[in-house]
Amino acid sequence: MGVQMKALLLGAAMAAVACTTIIALVLSLANHQNVDQPYSTQYGIVFDAGSTHTALFLYQWLGNKENNTGIVSQKQSCDVDGDGISSYVQNPPAAGESLKKCLDVAKAVVPEGQQKTTPVYLGATAGMRLLSLQNKSLADSILVEVTKTIQSYPFDFRGARILSGMEEGAYGWITINYLLESLIKHTFEGLWIHPKAGKIIGALDLGGSSTQISFTPKDPVKNPDSAFNLQLYGYKYEVYTQSYLCYGKDQALKKIQVYLHKTNGPSSVISHPCYHVGYSISVTLADLYNSPCVVKPNNFNPTATVIFSGTGNSSLCLSLMEKIVNLSDCAFSPECGFNGVYQPPVNGEFFAFSAYFYTFDFLGLVPKAPLTRVLSTIDSHCNKTWTTLTAENPTIKAKYLKDYCASAHYIMTILLKGYKFNNAWDQISFEKQVADTDVGWTLGYMLNLTNMIPSERTRAVTGVPHSQWAAQIFFIVFALFLSLLIIVILFVRDLSH
Repeated sequence: MGVQMKALLLGAAMAAVACTTIIALVLSLANHQNVDQPYSTQYGIVFDAGSTHTALFLYQWLGNKENNTGIVSQKQSCDVDGDGISSYVQNPPAAGESLKKCLDVAKAVVPEGQQKTTPVYLGATAGMRLLSLQNKSLADSILVEVTKTIQSYPFDFRGARILSGMEEGAYGWITINYLLESLIKHTFEGLWIHPKAGKIIGALDLGGSSTQISFTPKDPVKNPDSAFNLQLYGYKYEVYTQSYLCYGKDQALKKIQVYLHKTNGPSSVISHPCYHVGYSISVTLADLYNSPCVVKPNNFNPTATVIFSGTGNSSLCLSLMEKIVNLSDCAFSPECGFNGVYQPPVNGEFFAFSAYFYTFDFLGLVPKAPLTRVLSTIDSHCNKTWTTLTAENPTIKAKYLKDYCASAHYIMTILLKGYKFNNAWDQISFEKQVADTDVGWTLGYMLNLTNMIPSERTRAVTGVPHSQWAAQIFFIVFALFLSLLIIVILFVRDLSH
């Protein structure tokens, strides 16, 4: 009877082990769930090599993409010391050296394991466009030097090149509309959608050597040379964009000096209505005529000097602007900008940035001000003496302070008479940043380039709910316990015999 009882207990124990093992196996196979692992953060770097300075912008986005375009945000920015790279004509290697401080900043931010896959681009704008017109080999040598420097860092260098004016304008348009969620919007449900009522904003950019206008007109662009076609987040856009080389702020003010010099006569002291009474500056003719944007006189003595003496005449300063901006000759009239360029009527709201913002910010006119207040503020500023102005602004360098009057009148000339914002002044907003991100062409450039940067493949992991996992572990442990119990029983039984 004892033997039979032991056999019965052993059989029951083995059956329990079998049942427990089957339950654990079923639990391990049933109700599995696939969960996507979080995408890693990817990085991209763009150098904005402008005519007056260079800046680095570090962008980041998740490895997935929305309709083939990354959702990009600004992580870091860094201003390069010194002037723009086009100023290094006497020492091209120094152009490359100047970038190292900001490259070190980026290197410290991007995780070491991702630096080799972080693309770096350098885009040079109007300053290098002008240098290339003057001396292409010299411009190329500067690009070679900045390339050497960037390649010495552990990033994925994708090239240094001179952007066209049309690209610069179009990418600025992308930046603004992306930041304002006009191209894509994040919903409360965590989805990215194309906003049905998204307001498309126009872009006004004023640099040192060129100025750009970009917007979506009501009707199709009539001149294909002025149309920039884009596809972002699965949608197509036709943008009118026009760049005016030699009509950036610095080149325009140089043109004013040259005009005054050529119309002044033999005197070496020249009255300048855009400079304040009490201010004067001495300029060599070599420096005055050092740009391809101006025509050198026949009898040219580069070592001769002229003195520009301020007269503080606001109305005369404004009238001077029409001497350098051609507002009449246009085969496309009335659909014209300035200098005979085709432009459809301005449409919608606009953001004005770069030198537009800095000039109006100094004058206390940002982000918006009525036209009457703008005009009276500029007049009041221009008519101040240099003594009064420097006393009111002790922290601003003279090289910047002297030009706000001329810059303001130049801005009003191209906005009102060139682009014809006479009846749409209240549609312009003067901005530096949107959503804590600098407004400019670099973010738009990065967004456009993300169409060519592969997205990460979905990395799924297989798992089960926590309660199921706990039950599975219990039955596995219980099966092991019963197995050990059977072994012990068998061992004791053998010893008893």
